[in-house]
Amino acid sequence: MKVGVLGAGLVGATAAYALTLRGSCSDLVLVDKDEARARAEAQDIAHAAPVSHGTRVGSGGYAALAECRVVIVAAGANQQPGESRLDLLDKNAAIFREVIPQVARHAPDAVLLIATNPVDILTELAGQLAPGQPVLGSGTVLDSARFRHLIAERAGVDATHVHGYVLGEHGDSEVLAWSTASVAGLPVAEFMAARGLEWSDAVRGEIDAGTRDAAAEIIQGKRATYYGIGAALARITEAILGDRRAVLTISAPTADYGVCLSLPRIVGGRGVEATLAPSLTAEEQAALEASADVLRETGQRLAESGQG
Repeated sequence: MKVGVLGAGLVGATAAYALTLRGSCSDLVLVDKDEARARAEAQDIAHAAPVSHGTRVGSGGYAALAECRVVIVAAGANQQPGESRLDLLDKNAAIFREVIPQVARHAPDAVLLIATNPVDILTELAGQLAPGQPVLGSGTVLDSARFRHLIAERAGVDATHVHGYVLGEHGDSEVLAWSTASVAGLPVAEFMAARGLEWSDAVRGEIDAGTRDAAAEIIQGKRATYYGIGAALARITEAILGDRRAVLTISAPTADYGVCLSLPRIVGGRGVEATLAPSLTAEEQAALEASADVLRETGQRLAESGQG
């Protein structure tokens, strides 16, 4: 099974590295307008293949994407310190208008997995530029992982035994759905009480801030985030390649909200197979609707600018 990565910058290259280490696919190709960068990243990653899973790694132009089952789109400008994901919209929308039709032309049967920020708006734009092709965004898969990680730290358990969703925008208006959070099948408060661990509004506030502000903090310290999202992209890709029917908080068109945003979705061989509607508190539901409002307003701005 062949996977393409469009954009050989930090996110794209790290996703390709994660795919190689995990043995997610048999063939992997990196494509970038900077052909030398794509070639060098592919060569470096290929040197990891003999000591991992033997993935065949190469690079090329758009034509090299032929026969890909999944194309990860990580092309675009990076978020800078002090800049929001939505600040990237105009420049990355222009890039998408150039590259997405090329991907659709050379890999018409691929599922397009959008990673470029602002991912929700660009997932919607990619769907318009590649009509009829399965398109989904990485959404809040990473945010949900950060949420689970921070709860696990407080609970003193392996994070794989913690579940909980971050919904809505992958950005400032995202919604931490505490009503969905559990540890080893127990509501978080119940688990913490059983273990004699502190659980209070203050602790919840720290986890909320740690989840919501993680990207800004990392970018301030090292200019970019890429390990977490690289692993998340590999996980989503595996769900598609293996028709896993994994439940992941993917960004996709959502009729009830009129925009692409993240909800728990069943992800399989053709991308999003179904959308789930978690039971939310009234406060969480209102926050999710407010998040959708932010995305609709931003999408409208893009349309009015003539770039959509």
